[in-house]
Amino acid sequence: MKKLTVKSEFSIYDTVGELPEEIRRLMEKAVEVRKNAYAPYSKFKVGASILLENDEVVAGNNQENASFPSGLCAERVAIYQAGAVFPNVPIKAMAISASSDKYETGEPIPPCGACRQTIAEYEINQRAPIAIYFMGKSGKVMKSESLKDLLPLLFDKNTFI
Repeated sequence: MKKLTVKSEFSIYDTVGELPEEIRRLMEKAVEVRKNAYAPYSKFKVGASILLENDEVVAGNNQENASFPSGLCAERVAIYQAGAVFPNVPIKAMAISASSDKYETGEPIPPCGACRQTIAEYEINQRAPIAIYFMGKSGKVMKSESLKDLLPLLFDKNTFI
């Protein structure tokens, strides 16, 4: 028997103000769109913004539905919008902010598993990492240099080809 050790590294910023200017603006956009999320059932609001290689910014927020779980997460709303409006333009970075009407979200909240798999698809297709910055409503911001830090043993098209 052999063992496999998998390691991930993250950068941690104590506040949004410590982020590089371009990323700070990206996170501010995620916070702004988070406030307009449609989350009447979970009371958990998420905003995501994406910086593209052409310097365009695309944003999305979670959209719930009474037929739970047929809604869509903010990260996927944003990434699918980027793919629809700017096909074949690589994604440089994604910023995510999450809050709850039920409890304080002061710790960084990463993307869910379904969103990680979606981001992986885009990262693999563009053959370049996507920097992912994530936070709660306030407080620290974590940075992942690549989706592979969040999903190290990812499932991709090469798995079954």
